[in-house]
Amino acid sequence: MPKGSNTPVPATALRVEVGWRRGPGVPDADVSALLLAGGKVRSDADFVFYNQPAHPSGAVRHEGKNTLDGQVTDTLLVDLARVEPSVEKVVLAASADGGSFGQVPGLYIEVRDTARGTVAARFDSTGASVETAFVLGEFYRRQGAWKFRAVGQGYGSGLEGLATDFGITVDEPQHTPPPPAPAPPAPGTRTPGMAPPPAPAPFPSTPPPPVGPPVPLPPPAAPPVTRPQSGTPASPYGTPASVTPAPAAAPVRLSKVTLTKAAPSVSLTKQGGTGGAMRVNLNWQVRKQFSGWGSKRGRAAAMHSDLDLDLCALYELSDGRKGVVQALGNAFGALHRPPYIHLDGDDRTGAVADGENLTINLDHSGDFRRILVFVTIYEGARSFADLHATVTLQPQHGAPVDFSLDECTVPSTVCALALISNIGGDLVVQREARYLVPERGVSPQRTIDRAYGWGMNWTPGRK
Repeated sequence: MPKGSNTPVPATALRVEVGWRRGPGVPDADVSALLLAGGKVRSDADFVFYNQPAHPSGAVRHEGKNTLDGQVTDTLLVDLARVEPSVEKVVLAASADGGSFGQVPGLYIEVRDTARGTVAARFDSTGASVETAFVLGEFYRRQGAWKFRAVGQGYGSGLEGLATDFGITVDEPQHTPPPPAPAPPAPGTRTPGMAPPPAPAPFPSTPPPPVGPPVPLPPPAAPPVTRPQSGTPASPYGTPASVTPAPAAAPVRLSKVTLTKAAPSVSLTKQGGTGGAMRVNLNWQVRKQFSGWGSKRGRAAAMHSDLDLDLCALYELSDGRKGVVQALGNAFGALHRPPYIHLDGDDRTGAVADGENLTINLDHSGDFRRILVFVTIYEGARSFADLHATVTLQPQHGAPVDFSLDECTVPSTVCALALISNIGGDLVVQREARYLVPERGVSPQRTIDRAYGWGMNWTPGRK
């Protein structure tokens, strides 16, 4: 559909896919959504993106990225039937990470009816140059029904500029503001050795008035007495007592770290993740078109209804104790006592909004020697060939760390995701994304134990 055009869309569950072609020098991109009332968000909770992946109403959820055959997609799930009545518009945007959209080939947004599997709308965005964020489209209400409009409006200030434009409070600027112009010296004064002050900034601004030399002031007189208003208690200084304002809501954090093959590790300490709880999230989807070894053998490698992935962790503590945290055998761990790792739940379908989560207590980071986070296929699939997974490590403090798994081309039922090592008191996260193929009769857990030299004894178990 052309830019500026619109089309009706069903008020049901929709899959919004932003896609582009990958290649050398192509920056990454991230999809986001803003729920607007009167042209602005009602609160920061109306912003759905990689650091805030689900709206409280359940109407919008960030599903994550997928890479297949050189094509990258980032997906939102939007259920228009669950959008609150006060919300008039859902803006669908994308932001470039490490470049501009002029370097992103084949950018498009596609809306699919998830129930029917049909395309409800598609807009191919062309002509981008220096823009670092784009409003690609929007859902909006019209006479009791929903429509989709192809927008194609670019921003040169990235995700920060786009978010603040719609009323989001951002915690740290992504662009360094220009320094304020220094005040001119007082009239009649000279500062030896000082260069003339720089010219004012090119944008319109009002310079501050000249600042004269300090003038000694006499002791202050007694403060005037102000009669308090009826019902307002007087303060000791004669002015009405002020009411302590409620603390402001925490601003939205836009920073993130994406691990890749070229940059596979990051220090949690340098990212500010030195305490509190860190959530390790696994979110996964089944590809509709199979690839890898499963398709080459001429049959689907997964049975969708019974697919069950398990997020697990091998741990080694500083005192030498070793173990595993996993749903198998109900070894869910503990957060406030050894091993200071806890498995939150067991998502047997991939449909849970938050996927599967491990929580690591970073207040006890000195008690860890190493932690290996891995995933196994418990049942329902012969390999990861037709699955896509995204891993996110979200410290309570500091930037989140995320990465996607590469396409699997071997009959693997266990994948090492990330290795967290204590190196001189600094926890370092290493992207593994390593598919392993168990030998006949060898369990996935024993396979990954051997690969990483954990040296544990394993016995069969079930959930």
